[in-house]
Amino acid sequence: MTQTLGSQSTITDLGRALRRREISATQLTADVLRRIQDRNPAVNAFALVDEPGAYEAARRADQELAAGVDRGPLHGIPVAVKDLIDVAGLPTTCGSATSFGAVATRDAEVVTRLRDHGAVIVGKTTLHEFAYGATGDRSLHGPSRNPHDPSRMSGGSSGGSAVAVASGMVPLSLGTDTAGSVRVPAALCGVVGFKPAYDAIPSAGVYPLAPTLDHVGLFANSVEDALLGYQALTDQPMSRPPRDPRSITVGRIQADDIAPCDPRIEGLAHDLLVRAGFAPDTVRGFPGWDRRQTLFDVFTTLQSREAYEVHRHHLNEDRELIDAEVLARLENGGKVSTLSYERADEARGELRAIVRELLRSHDLLVLPTVPFVAPPLGARSVHVDGTELEVRSALLSLTSPWNMTGVPAISVSAGLCDGLPAAVQLVTSPGDERLLFTAAQALEAAARG
Repeated sequence: MTQTLGSQSTITDLGRALRRREISATQLTADVLRRIQDRNPAVNAFALVDEPGAYEAARRADQELAAGVDRGPLHGIPVAVKDLIDVAGLPTTCGSATSFGAVATRDAEVVTRLRDHGAVIVGKTTLHEFAYGATGDRSLHGPSRNPHDPSRMSGGSSGGSAVAVASGMVPLSLGTDTAGSVRVPAALCGVVGFKPAYDAIPSAGVYPLAPTLDHVGLFANSVEDALLGYQALTDQPMSRPPRDPRSITVGRIQADDIAPCDPRIEGLAHDLLVRAGFAPDTVRGFPGWDRRQTLFDVFTTLQSREAYEVHRHHLNEDRELIDAEVLARLENGGKVSTLSYERADEARGELRAIVRELLRSHDLLVLPTVPFVAPPLGARSVHVDGTELEVRSALLSLTSPWNMTGVPAISVSAGLCDGLPAAVQLVTSPGDERLLFTAAQALEAAARG
């Protein structure tokens, strides 16, 4: 028997085939590289493919397995990483001409951990320039495209990593999430996207955007695969044992209390909860949030100022090389005063307190991941239930609150709307990741059943 990714095999299935000698890591890597060669031109998931490095790692994985050395579930498994994560010997471009050609001299900590677990790094994925965009269509390497319809956006900024998994090129990929940059493209492309708790996965060697909001996250075709990847990257056992999903208390946040949402997607999310056996309580927005500023305004103040500080040197040295849309956003960050930032940080503290209280009375909070399906490439406005919205802010409206609070959040498929993926997002307290994955698997099974 020859096991391939063509059947959307799970990491567990591939690992079993490797250990039974039904396929070698070298053969699996060759299969992945062929798929990248065949499929990448249509969807632009990869900015760079490291064929020599991938084969070298695969041969080493085979030699170790033959010698009885087993590094765990990721041993011999091909993985892709977003091109703002350092891989020794490869350029880290951040999707920008300003950084193009800067070769990393050492691996990021997350790459080191992947290698320690025997994973095979096959290449680096396309991202929105500087990771500063939710649409995934502003990059030195061109736009990443949605595999369900290449005329539509993948979402961003980690669009290439989502597309690499959704199109069957790799079973696991890494991205980063500052406002939703893992969960948004996961939702639009129909895969699992997990943002861990803040700082749960180390960021050393990962180029920042907004350091107090940045999270390293991952993409997979199944919740189980996402869990395996997360465990490898944290090396920490789950603090609580799995529970019967029927005992999990769920608070369903009305998306429209945060931002406009297609009622069909809201309906898909609710119906999936019911089919999975949950009896959610309705939560009306964020009780006690009485500020004039919207959640997204507060978030934007924080992100804008931090992104400006991170990329100030690019504005001074090579601004003419930056995409005009990204440049304008960075320049706006320079207009955020210290007082405005401090007030936004105070508001963030209030939001954290509200979410902590909600998670005292509910194990999980649930809401749609994105309020509409993937828009056409290049679109900058979208109509939702009769209202015209700016695409970037709308894409991030339901995901960005969880970056401000730093809690774990996962996006799983909720079905199709207009023939395109829609998704539901689950949120929990740090330390309750096992519960989060248990509930996500229940939703996944209901969606597939």
